[in-house]
Amino acid sequence: MSGRQQNGQALKAVLFLMLAILCFDAMSVLVRLLLARYSVQELSAYRNVVGVLPSLALMIYTRELRLRGTVLRITRWRLALFRGVVVAMAQFLFYSGIGYLELATVSALGQTNALFVVLLSVLLLGERVGPWRIFALFLGFAGAIWIIQPGSDAFSLYALFPVGAALCYAVSMVTVRMFGTDVSNGLLYLYSSVAAAAGAFLMAAFTTQFTPIASWADAGLILAMSLVGGTGVLFIMLAYRMGPPSLLAPFGYFGILTAFGVGWLFFGEAPLDTLFPGVFLIVGAGAVIMWRENRRAGGK
Repeated sequence: MSGRQQNGQALKAVLFLMLAILCFDAMSVLVRLLLARYSVQELSAYRNVVGVLPSLALMIYTRELRLRGTVLRITRWRLALFRGVVVAMAQFLFYSGIGYLELATVSALGQTNALFVVLLSVLLLGERVGPWRIFALFLGFAGAIWIIQPGSDAFSLYALFPVGAALCYAVSMVTVRMFGTDVSNGLLYLYSSVAAAAGAFLMAAFTTQFTPIASWADAGLILAMSLVGGTGVLFIMLAYRMGPPSLLAPFGYFGILTAFGVGWLFFGEAPLDTLFPGVFLIVGAGAVIMWRENRRAGGK
C-alpha cells in the first residue's frame, strides 16, 4: 500500500471514529429523554436487541457473516457468550450514569477504560507492565477519584456507574484476545451481540416490568436510540479495522468535548467544577499509555 493510500485509510478511520462518537452522543441524548418514562433495564434491552441490526447487515453484505455455509460453532463459545453478558452489564451501567450525571462527566469517567485494559492485560494475559504504565494507572485513577470526590458532599454513588461500565467494556476488549485468529470478527461479534441482547432482555424481565410504549413518538425515539447506538458500534469496528489504535486513541478524547457540548446544548449542563482538573489527569494517563505503545512498536 502506497503512502497516499495509507494516509487515505487513516483519514477514513478517524472519520469513522468521529461518526461513532457523534452517534453515541445522540444515543445519550435520546436515553436521557426516554428515562423520564422508561426504566434503564427496558432501554438497555431495546438497545441490545434492535441495535445489532446495522452491524449484522453490513457483515452479511461484506460476506464476513453469511446466512448459509458459515460454521457457527467456535471452541471457546462460553467465553464468547460471557463477553456478551458483560457488554449488557456495561450498557446497563452506562445508561444508569446518563440518568443521574452530566453527559460530559459520564464521558470523562468512561475514559478510564484504557486504564482497565492495561490492568486486565496484566491479570488475565500475563503481560508485563513497566514503570511508565504503572505511573499512567495511578495518574488516571487519581483523575477519576478527583471527579468522583469520594467522602465529600458532592460524592454520588451514581458516579461509579460510568467507571463500572468502563471496566466491563475493558473486560470485553481484553478477552477478545483470548480467541485464535481462526475465529472471524463477524462470528465473534454474533456471539457477543446475541448474548448481550439475551442478557439485557432477561435482566429487564426479572428486575422490572416493561412499560407499554406510550406513543408512536416514543416508539420512534426508542428505535432511533437503538439504531444510532448500533451504528456507533459499527463505525468503531470499521475505524479500528482501518487504523491502528495508536492513531485513533487520541481522537477518542474528542468525545469528552462533544459530550460537554451536547449536554450544554440540550440540557444546559456545564460541569466545569466537576470535570477539572481531574479530566486532565485521565487524558494525561491515556497519553502516557499511547506514548509507551508507540515506543514499543518502534522497538525502543
